[in-house]
Amino acid sequence: MKMEQSARYVVRRKERTSIVNSIVDNSMKYLLLLCALLTVFIVASIIVYVSKNGINVFKEITVEGFFTSDYWSPDEGEFGILAFWRGTLILTLLAITIGGALGVLCAIYMSKFAPKKIREVMKFAIDIFVGIPSVVYGFIGLTVIVPLIREVFPDSTGFGFLPAAIILSIMILPTVISISEASISSVDKSYEEASYALGATKVQTVFSVVLPSALPGIITAIILAMARALGETMAVQMVIGNTPQVVNSLLEPTITLTTGIVMDMGSCEFGSTWSNALFMMATVLLMVSILLILIIRLIQRRQVS
Repeated sequence: MKMEQSARYVVRRKERTSIVNSIVDNSMKYLLLLCALLTVFIVASIIVYVSKNGINVFKEITVEGFFTSDYWSPDEGEFGILAFWRGTLILTLLAITIGGALGVLCAIYMSKFAPKKIREVMKFAIDIFVGIPSVVYGFIGLTVIVPLIREVFPDSTGFGFLPAAIILSIMILPTVISISEASISSVDKSYEEASYALGATKVQTVFSVVLPSALPGIITAIILAMARALGETMAVQMVIGNTPQVVNSLLEPTITLTTGIVMDMGSCEFGSTWSNALFMMATVLLMVSILLILIIRLIQRRQVS
C-alpha cells in the first residue's frame, strides 16, 4: 500500500510539474511575442509619424522645388534642400572612402599579419573607440583639426567637408574594422592552404583568395558604416559650418540633413511648413537607412545560399 501511494504521489507530482512547466513555457512564448510585436509597432509608428508630417510639406511646396532648389530661407517661405541632401551624400562618400579603406586594411592586418599581443591591443583600442561620445570627436575636430586646416589653408575658415570627413571617417572605423576582421577570419583555412600549395605568397593569398571570399562581409561592414555616417549629427555639426549653401570645395562651410534638422528644430512651430520640411528631411534619412538595411539583408541571403 505504501509503495502504491508513493508511486501515485510521484505521478501526481510529475503531472503538476508538467502543467506548471507548460504554463511557464506558454507564458514566456507569448511574452516574447508581445515584446517582438511591440518593437515592430514602435518602429512602424516612428516611420508613419515622421513620414505623415513630412508629406504635409508638399501642400505648400512642389516636390521638385523641395528637392532641387538650393535656396533655404524659412523666413521667406523658401525650403529647398538641395544643399542638405547633397552635403549628406558627399560627406558620406568621403567618409566611407577614407574610413572604409583604412578600416579594411586594419582588419587585414589584425586578422592575418598582427602578432597576438598587438591584435589584442588593437581590439581593446577599437572597443574604446566605440565608447567615445560623438561630442568628444566633434570637440577634438573643433579644437585641433579646424585650426590646423585654417593654418594650412589661410584663406579658408577651417570648416567644411574636409574636417567633417576626417572626423566621420575616424568614427566609422570600429564598425568597418570589427565586421571586416570577423569576416576575414571566418574564411575557410583550406582556401589559404590550397593557395600556399600552389606557390602563392602570403600577401598574394590574402588579396587574391581571402579577400574575395570575405567580400560579402566587408560590403556589409561598409554599408553599416554608411548608415552610421548618414545619421551622425553632433560631431558633424561642430565642424561642417552649418551654412545652407551648395559648395564645390572641401574647405567651404556647408550643411547636411541631420545638422539642418538639429539647427532648425528649436526655432519652428510644430505643424508649420518649416516644421513639415524638417520632418520630410528626416523621412529621407529614414528611407535611405531602410534601403541600406534591405541591401544588407540581400547580401546576407546570397551569402547563405
